[in-house]
Amino acid sequence: MTLALTELTVSHFRSHKLARLSLDGRPVAIHGPNGAGKTNILEAVSLFSPGRGMRRASAAEMTRRPEALGWKLSGLLQAQGQNYEIETWSESGAARQVRIDGKASSQIDLGKLARVVWLIPSMDRLWIEGAEGRRRFLDRIALSFDPAHAEASLTYEKSMRERNRLLKEQVRDAHWYAALEGQMAETGHRIHTARLAALEYLRRAQEQAETAFPSADLELVQTEGAMPETVEDLREALNESRFRDLAAGRTLVGPHRSDLYGVFAVKGVPAKDCSTGEQKALLVSLILSNARALAGMVGAPPIVLLDEVAAHLDAGRRAALYEEICALGAQAWMTGTGPELFAELGDRAQTFIVSDGPEGSVVSA
Repeated sequence: MTLALTELTVSHFRSHKLARLSLDGRPVAIHGPNGAGKTNILEAVSLFSPGRGMRRASAAEMTRRPEALGWKLSGLLQAQGQNYEIETWSESGAARQVRIDGKASSQIDLGKLARVVWLIPSMDRLWIEGAEGRRRFLDRIALSFDPAHAEASLTYEKSMRERNRLLKEQVRDAHWYAALEGQMAETGHRIHTARLAALEYLRRAQEQAETAFPSADLELVQTEGAMPETVEDLREALNESRFRDLAAGRTLVGPHRSDLYGVFAVKGVPAKDCSTGEQKALLVSLILSNARALAGMVGAPPIVLLDEVAAHLDAGRRAALYEEICALGAQAWMTGTGPELFAELGDRAQTFIVSDGPEGSVVSA
């Protein structure tokens, strides 16, 4: 089976007033000058999966200016041996809506059909910046395997915000905390379990592949202490930590205190201490492993979004990346400033050019 967009229409989205792309399932190479709107196309594709897209932008931020009327994306998705008409949109900055084959649907429904993974330039500093970015990176991988992971994460964050509000207000009555901590314990355990499962999928995918990209040994660690192993253990830990949390004004135990630790496997060097090129190669390896694992799980590789990835790889690794994408059979969407960055793909990819026009971005084949 294949997973691919065969039609894509972008309306009033970012710099694009209207763009229509007809696709045949091959990898997609998009080139054009900086600022022309290439990344906006990839962001549109990322919204065919659950969540806020690859830029984590609000619905209001995605609308075309100055009109700010809202935006709409529609496409024909080939998935699970069928074709699905997908629409997602936002009106006047409201939360985005989803429709599948004309019926109102949830983002979880969308996630069951479309698995989308991505690598974007802002991830290049993943190993050397804060733990929050690494958690988000791992959660996106976990979400690709388990679409319900998003709902668990949202419920946990909502409950934790409410608990933190009580802590800041120095509320000490245990009855105010019981229900919130119960919900945090249940969803927090689900989050932790999904993250561990995602790491195991990645480990197996890396072990089973011979690739030009280095493998990473990954471990989920806590910034302090250990993550409670069961729902009851987490509920008890939240209860016991309450007085310490009151002093801090925030929750100090739970999956939001986890971090992703990576090591360049062959060299035994922590990812944070690797060169910039090695860190990029490790990221590419993880995205490819994610795609490989999904292909084994659901019978089709995900849609892969690689923004400006070619510019940061030497010619040898660039060619190796393209070989792996084609061997996987994935519809990979890639951007770059010039056609020479995609020369090794030849006719194995569709090519589009994005340029500036009088009314915004223009996409041409």
